[in-house]
Order: sequence, then structure tokens, then C-alpha cells
Amino acid sequence: MVRMRDSVDAPAPDPYGGACADSYALLLAAVPERTRWSFRDRMLGPLEEYDSSRQAELVHTLEVFLSCSGSWSRSATRLHVHVNTLRYRIRRIEDLTGRDLGTLEDRVDFFLALRATRPARTL
Repeated sequence: MVRMRDSVDAPAPDPYGGACADSYALLLAAVPERTRWSFRDRMLGPLEEYDSSRQAELVHTLEVFLSCSGSWSRSATRLHVHVNTLRYRIRRIEDLTGRDLGTLEDRVDFFLALRATRPARTL
């Protein structure tokens, strides 16, 4: 007899050879590369242009902010900046992209865009 808990705990097969792939990695792997690049460019293009023309670090700031689950204090500490500097950068990201990092939907879009073009093994 198979108990429900046993089936839920069983790891999903990993197309990349590991024990289990993250769900976003499987999702991105199913999307054509050209589509992933297009999505990434639409989401991150304005930030990359701003970073290159002003030697800013908005893309890196966004990565850290998302990896810290939107925690202002942890993000500021990891970036070695004052929390007000972080708030300015996040506002700048939102202004340049028309997105709101206070919403889960926009955070997920940015998260996926940041990972959209990484090689499959590092997804």
C-alpha cells in the first residue's frame, strides 16, 4: 500500500542529472531559448543600459534584493550600503522597468528573467 505522504516526498526526476531540479528550472528548460532571451531583455534591458551608462549596480542590487526575499536590512548589509541607498536603487529599478517590487508577481518575473539565460546546469 502506498501512502500519500510517500508519494509526495518522492523527488521528481531531474533532466539535468541531479537528484531533483527546482521547479523554475524545469519551467525555463521547457521554454525556447529565443523566448527566454526576449523575456530577459524586456525585463532587464533597461537596467543593464542604465548600469553600463552610469556604472551603477542595479542588476546586482536586484539579484541581492530577491535573494534576501525583499528584506531591506539584509539586502543593504550584503550590498554594503545604507538602507536608504538600497531604497533609492529599488525605486530606480521600478521607475526604469515600470514594475513594482512590492508585488509577488513582479518579483517572480524578475527572478525568472535573471535566470532565463543561465546554462541549464546552473538554473
